[in-house]
Amino acid sequence: MSEEKKIPYKIYLEESEMPKEWYNVRADMKNKPAPLLNPGTLKPMTFEELRGVFCDELAKQELDDTTPYIEIPQEIRDFYKMYRPSPLVRAYCLEKALDTPAKIYYKFEGNNTSGSHKLNSAIAQAYYAKKQGLKGVTTETGAGQWGTALSMACAYLGLDCEVYMVKCSYEQKPFRREVMRTYGANVTPSPSDKTQVGRRIREEFPGTSGSLGCAISEAVEAAASKDGYRYVLGSVLSQVLLHQSVIGLEAKAALDKYNIKPDMIIGCAGGGSNLGGLISPFAGEMLRGEADYRIIAVEPASCPSLTRGRYAYDFCDTGMVCPLAKMYTLGSSFIPSANHAGGLRYHGMSSVVSQLYEDKMIEAVSVEQTAVFAAAEQFARVEGILPAPESSHAIRVAIDEAMKCKETGEEKTIVFGLTGTGYFDMVAYEKYNNGEMSDYVPTDAELEKGFAGLPKV
Repeated sequence: MSEEKKIPYKIYLEESEMPKEWYNVRADMKNKPAPLLNPGTLKPMTFEELRGVFCDELAKQELDDTTPYIEIPQEIRDFYKMYRPSPLVRAYCLEKALDTPAKIYYKFEGNNTSGSHKLNSAIAQAYYAKKQGLKGVTTETGAGQWGTALSMACAYLGLDCEVYMVKCSYEQKPFRREVMRTYGANVTPSPSDKTQVGRRIREEFPGTSGSLGCAISEAVEAAASKDGYRYVLGSVLSQVLLHQSVIGLEAKAALDKYNIKPDMIIGCAGGGSNLGGLISPFAGEMLRGEADYRIIAVEPASCPSLTRGRYAYDFCDTGMVCPLAKMYTLGSSFIPSANHAGGLRYHGMSSVVSQLYEDKMIEAVSVEQTAVFAAAEQFARVEGILPAPESSHAIRVAIDEAMKCKETGEEKTIVFGLTGTGYFDMVAYEKYNNGEMSDYVPTDAELEKGFAGLPKV
């Protein structure tokens, strides 16, 4: 029997095979990610300091770099069952269209109302806030997937939810904004005049389209100004990568079920949550010397933190109110162009992903958005899923790698993360189809302005 008949289009795990623990890749890292620093003292952030911003349990998870597996509470596992396990799909139609000997699989995270992987961490963070007896949470969102996911989780648990949405995405993606409001969230375009830091950013950058760094600053200030509220973040932080490890754990279990060993794992990279979640168990095997993979992070050429950034301590937000993180960064004052992959418009990269990149455990490439949308449409026409612009960065490089296999005749196995759907991104698809989409790549001089503001640590 041929492999095509043995391996189904979609590999599903049984409900009983769902992960019962999150995997903390930091436990297996010999070179641990550098600690968050208090910007005032330049000393590592303590639990007492972090709990003023985050829920207590999340603060503990953020600081824990030694426990390899952390139990997923039953209540969260029960919520996961509404949309998990998610399928690992063999892209037979794409392989045929490319006429490549490569075998292509994608882990599809768009089969929930939020349309993305973000719900995996949103329900965890909302659960810990509810358990702590809080009234509500504040957050930022770029393209809106995280804000949508958090509004869903908060509605489920009866928590207030305040979302600061990057201004250009607020305007480009009104329907995603309305999904958040439908689930009860209060959505504000950022930078706004509701916070001191928002007013300051608007004054310093008149007419700015905003950035995730701006929105983070506003959300943190909003949480700090209200009793019974805490701030939650959809990417970048180690706690978020921990929750997103369910993606990689499921993907690996599905591959193991059919004795499939991938040669490369590809994921889009903005703040690092999707990429980190997908690659964690595979990177863990590499760190323990049990296997070897080629791991590729794909970022937009307009916001190239890994490929053109600097590995340094920097503020996580534009308003400089958050702790300092050591990461690949373009500088917290860097305002990316208003490209359509709003979820990837962040100036820095997860400390975990940054350390793995610094240690050459993973590679990174940047791609321009017209090439990304060309890959998105090619994928949609043969695989039947309209992908999110963010996810399409991974599709672009997966196709490129598959075409290299066609040139060499190598039968490599490629796995990539399809983080979500693009049904609320039709303005972007319209601009691409009308030939109105352009590519923007920052100059070295523009990047230097961001680097000039890096703190002296």
